Amino acid sequence: MTKAYSYACRDCEGMEACPASVTAETKDEVWKLMGHHARIAHGENPSDWDQETRDYLDNLIREVDV
Repeated sequence: MTKAYSYACRDCEGMEACPASVTAETKDEVWKLMGHHARIAHGENPSDWDQETRDYLDNLIREVDV
């Protein structure tokens, strides 16, 4: 099996109703996809995320088998 990384928006506090999730080969790819999703679906600017938010989100990224 190959390892990949996954993020589900519903795992983020306050986003439980959001069905979006992403899976990619690297954490860097997941971060980029999370940023696109945050802009498009939630009207957020990821560059405004402080370090505490980034650390929280990083803990929500899971290693998965694909």
